[in-house]
Amino acid sequence: MNENLFASFMTPTLLGLPIVTFIIMLPSILFPSPKRLINNRIITTQQWLIKLILKQMMLIHNTKGRSWSLMLTTLILFISTTNLLGLLPHSFTPTTQLSMNLAMAIPLWAGTVILGFRYKTKMSLAHFLPQGTPIILIPMLVIIETISLFIQPVALAVRLTANITAGHLLIHLIGGATSTLLSISPPTALMTFIILLLLTILEFAVALIQAYVFTLLVSLYLHDNT
Repeated sequence: MNENLFASFMTPTLLGLPIVTFIIMLPSILFPSPKRLINNRIITTQQWLIKLILKQMMLIHNTKGRSWSLMLTTLILFISTTNLLGLLPHSFTPTTQLSMNLAMAIPLWAGTVILGFRYKTKMSLAHFLPQGTPIILIPMLVIIETISLFIQPVALAVRLTANITAGHLLIHLIGGATSTLLSISPPTALMTFIILLLLTILEFAVALIQAYVFTLLVSLYLHDNT
């Protein structure tokens, strides 16, 4: 039972070789580059959503922060499409892997911190020691602030992994219960199917919200350091 429950989170292989790279590249097909003078409704809607999200995230940034606009746009599109990819039957969600989320969070966090120490050295160092701190508490506060700084990328990755994994597990469990109850009690199976349908809609929203939260937090880290 446990093997079947967590089988969807295992990295898929083909002839013994991992094919996760091809799965990660698959969502990029959903965003084709426009080649016509007048776009169709799908591409127009995509461009409108991208501009809307980009405008909201770049509202608080200065010129240096806005240079990350392409990076943040690519990030939210990548995470949202890979999250939604896992809602398809017999598919694999790369964002359920903590290693992949850490590989996204650590370089982005490190880039914002390096920018902070480069352009706002005094302000970045001041975060480690709040003003008016008693002399006795200075070593302890420096250690606490250092730990809180280094835990930021871990929190980013764990938040995304936990939310996506929990939703997929619930869908798997309720789906299995629905198929089991179908031969035992059809009215109860109908109720669990309705719950499953509502949970799938909720998971669709969670996939998009978690992509927005991840990108927004990276944007806030960038804003604090530029």
